[in-house]
Amino acid sequence: MGGPKAPKDPTKKRPNIFVLYDKTIEAYAKPEGGSISPLFLDNGRLSNYAKTIGRVEDNELLELLNTAEGFKKLVHSIGVSVSCENKEQEAEFVLHMYGKTDMYQSGTRYVKKLQPNGSEVELLLSEIDWSADDVCVGQFVFRFPANWEVATINVRLYLNDGYTAPEFIPDAPVDFDSKAYKAMIAKSLVSLGNNVRLKRAIEKAKAGEDVTVAFIGGSITEGAGATPSQKTCYSKVAYDCFCRRFAKGDNVHYTKAGVGGTSSELGMIRYERDILGRGAAPDVVIVEFAVNDEGDETKGDCYETLVRKILFSENAPAVILLFSVFENDWNLQERLSPVGVRYDLPMVSVRDAVVEQFYLPADNGRIISKNRFFYDIYHPTSDGHRIMAECLDNLFAKADEALPGTEPDYAGLETVFKPEFVNVRLLDRKDGFAGAEISCGSFTESDMDLHYVEMNLDNYRTPMFPNNWTATGETGDEPFVIKIKSPYLLVITKDTGSMEFGKADIYVDGEYVLTADPHAVGWTHSTAQIAYRGRENTVHTVEIRKNPETKDKKFTILGFGYQAE
Repeated sequence: MGGPKAPKDPTKKRPNIFVLYDKTIEAYAKPEGGSISPLFLDNGRLSNYAKTIGRVEDNELLELLNTAEGFKKLVHSIGVSVSCENKEQEAEFVLHMYGKTDMYQSGTRYVKKLQPNGSEVELLLSEIDWSADDVCVGQFVFRFPANWEVATINVRLYLNDGYTAPEFIPDAPVDFDSKAYKAMIAKSLVSLGNNVRLKRAIEKAKAGEDVTVAFIGGSITEGAGATPSQKTCYSKVAYDCFCRRFAKGDNVHYTKAGVGGTSSELGMIRYERDILGRGAAPDVVIVEFAVNDEGDETKGDCYETLVRKILFSENAPAVILLFSVFENDWNLQERLSPVGVRYDLPMVSVRDAVVEQFYLPADNGRIISKNRFFYDIYHPTSDGHRIMAECLDNLFAKADEALPGTEPDYAGLETVFKPEFVNVRLLDRKDGFAGAEISCGSFTESDMDLHYVEMNLDNYRTPMFPNNWTATGETGDEPFVIKIKSPYLLVITKDTGSMEFGKADIYVDGEYVLTADPHAVGWTHSTAQIAYRGRENTVHTVEIRKNPETKDKKFTILGFGYQAE
């Protein structure tokens, strides 16, 4: 018997760009079974991956990645590899192009099956039956038959003839034990602030008394980018750090209330439900809205409202302000830190810790690259979450070491903004309407296609506003009317990419005030908007009417924020 035939010479690889490299993803259960992990690539995210991971500096090439036409012109094929523990299962990779007519439905979807054993599978663009409606690459989606999966993925784009790509050089891992790393973490401490309340919580924990550490914020607090998110998100790791330092057994408890895509405008409304309603009254609250509050239409009023609501709670918890950062080095620290200064609060800035060193050479002072810190342009990786947690742990250690200050007196302080919503509460379909008179009109149905979030240490996802009012094309176009005594009212509505939904117009005391557009952002989550503020504390009538142009479409009212007496 002869030996194997000599193999053919290997085909020379085309120039290629890694857009995802050794990236850990977490796939979540779908209602119909199996699990899914979508990676969003629109709004310049794909070109940003090519820049930060693939080292591409050619702006003309990067621009091609932002449109469907340019992508098809540049890319010959896509190389995909997936590796997870169960290598025998059959996984799927989906190239999802967003469409012009219907962003999520009218574009191309091409599915490639693959074994998650680390072997690369090549997807030829010439094999795809493209939709003429394609606008841009919207998502890379990974699907698994199991109801939950953690996997490592690589995706690279092989280029057509005539295009070149820079050499790919992977980033070095982070040395978390180095002196340079510890010096980087130390830079995060903006202010130790008045430490009386934080030290009180620390001493309670050391004495074996029950202590609750709570976190409220946006998607970073929710755990986005961390894998697995419930174990490696910054809030859980920071809580673990607090326990290691101060707990006696299991006396320190954890409350996590991060909701992606939401600002402190919604955070102040859901504080009672998502923090006080899901555990004991907290002794320490970390507030993380520094990259979400561009969506706060009051530009600071709601943030200070939330801070004051916590500070003036009956059990007097400590408040820590945490300033996270986006991949473009941006946050709202300059806007929000004056609140911390005015109330002399502990403040921690991830931006202050990491941004400067991002621009140092790899062999001369850089601790972690942007590629290793960021999962995408908005969220940290598990390494990034760990760094955020250790920035908080540095504060815990410094507060423990410091002498106690004097008891703070917040009542007499002049405010930074206009935090008039301190007594704001959530009103939804479950509340018995809090003394309000409500006529549902055509808004008689309930919508369960909502934003689902893992709260606390739950291993399941909770719908954010299930007690809602929904109008469909079948229920008609009669307005929703609420009569309520309150000097202000915020309306919480559902955002979505579904073309089944249309706009609604909001009127206050017969006067048009705004139009709520569920497609303003383009994905399923919750938005709070001010219907009115600064009016007399008398009964006001608010009508929510389907916009005449989309009266046959759906619209969902998730709830309201009103002043509790």
